[in-house]
Amino acid sequence: MKKLLNTLYLTSPDHYLALDGENVIVLNGSETVGRLPLHNLESIVSFGYRGASPALMGACADRNISLSFLTPQGQFLARVTGKTKGNVILRKNQFEASLDKGTSCEIARNCILGKVYNSRWVLERALRDHEMQIDAERVRRVSGFMKDSLEKIRECTDIDKLRGLEGEAASLYFSVFEELILQQKTAFSFSGRNRRPPLDRVNALLSFAYTLLTNMTASALESVGLDPYVGFLHTDRPGRVSLALDMIEELRPVFADRFVLTLINRKIVAAKNFVIRENGAVLMDDDTRKRILTEWQSRKKETIMHPFLNEKVEWGMVPFVQAMLLARYLRGDLDAYPPLFWK
Repeated sequence: MKKLLNTLYLTSPDHYLALDGENVIVLNGSETVGRLPLHNLESIVSFGYRGASPALMGACADRNISLSFLTPQGQFLARVTGKTKGNVILRKNQFEASLDKGTSCEIARNCILGKVYNSRWVLERALRDHEMQIDAERVRRVSGFMKDSLEKIRECTDIDKLRGLEGEAASLYFSVFEELILQQKTAFSFSGRNRRPPLDRVNALLSFAYTLLTNMTASALESVGLDPYVGFLHTDRPGRVSLALDMIEELRPVFADRFVLTLINRKIVAAKNFVIRENGAVLMDDDTRKRILTEWQSRKKETIMHPFLNEKVEWGMVPFVQAMLLARYLRGDLDAYPPLFWK
């Protein structure tokens, strides 16, 4: 099993990344303010526009270290990739599967089954642990609807209908998401999902967590030899990592959503950590972003029992495991792609 290494997050927009021997160095002007050996890293994420030296880009590509660039607000800009990993037969199988409506629908259906199952599990966990603090009847109704949706999804053989079932389930899930916010409810009110830009603090956190998760998953797909841009549920679009977006669906509720709820309910973030722009966009400040990234790294190191492998794995390795399982299915080693059904 691949080992979980560190991720270097560069949050200051004034810093520049460069290579010095076998080390990545962080420069502020001509002053070196940080140094890390490359062999300790699996990825580097830079929030800003200063960029990195071509030498460092080449070194990361040679060592299969993901180097990604995001805006200071956390929107994805670009990722540096090196030689294509894996073999051409796996990628040909992926491309052929993406063109086959039946196979595409089967993979997409399993991703959505994982998403709806895990979303319902998040609600059921809230009912079990906090029934007296939430509108239990309302949450229970939505959970029941999602249980019925699972049966409809299992029987669905049309990808457009599948997208409709997924959208309906997601809308209902987010309609009760505010019930799961147990602390700071006034500051972190939530009435539904919005983005580009996020219009409230909860959506700002969700969008940021989804960006981090997408970046992890795209890197995992590349590491097993799959093309993150060729998906099954999300249609192909230039510059969009469609397969990574497919794969994060099942992980959003149990990884990203629960992470955001932890940040709010444990008061790791507060209303004062966000600014509201004239256009209504809600952005987090630099210190808050650093704090969230530290918590994200800690969450990645927590272990779970993977329900399919029946082995303990770190949360940070789950995207890699799921990418590996998808590759095994496309090679013909598995009868179906097994999504993560978390319990």
